[in-house]
Amino acid sequence: MRPAAGEVLHFSEDPTITRFAPHVAATARQPEAYVWAVDAVRAPDYWFPRQCPRAMAWVLPETVERDRALLGPGGHSRVHAIEYGWLEAMRTVRLFAYRFAAWSFRPFGEHAHAMVAVTPVEPLAPPEPVGDLLALHASAGIQLWVLPNLWSFVDAAAGSSLGFSGVRLANATARPSELHG
Repeated sequence: MRPAAGEVLHFSEDPTITRFAPHVAATARQPEAYVWAVDAVRAPDYWFPRQCPRAMAWVLPETVERDRALLGPGGHSRVHAIEYGWLEAMRTVRLFAYRFAAWSFRPFGEHAHAMVAVTPVEPLAPPEPVGDLLALHASAGIQLWVLPNLWSFVDAAAGSSLGFSGVRLANATARPSELHG
């Protein structure tokens, strides 16, 4: 599930939204109000239940060979990781994609990890069911790892030459050192 040319997507578990108004998200690091969306490259970052903590890593042109090993055997170029406690939600969540005209949005952040609008926007059509999230990952060639705890992968990927993103990590199981300590 990716946007077509000239579009961006917003993923939601709520299929009833008819108008998106800018707001300051509860997890926001900035005070400005936005409507958030993603382009085709970043859409896979949101093929998850909304509150699911996840870590994602991918090969960049500057990725060194030793860091590629963090993505496991088989020469995969992208890995997403969740915790075992979220696997059932991954299997059963009903996720929807809203399509918007890309011209209403601008890139956000130093690495343009998202698109934002500062005025209200309406979807181009009713939301589309995203479907089976595990199958979506498989068809996109993205490895999906299910781990007991995300933190060793987060630390290794974030400290490497791979591209890295973590979403909703505050919802992850505590670091092992915090559990025993």
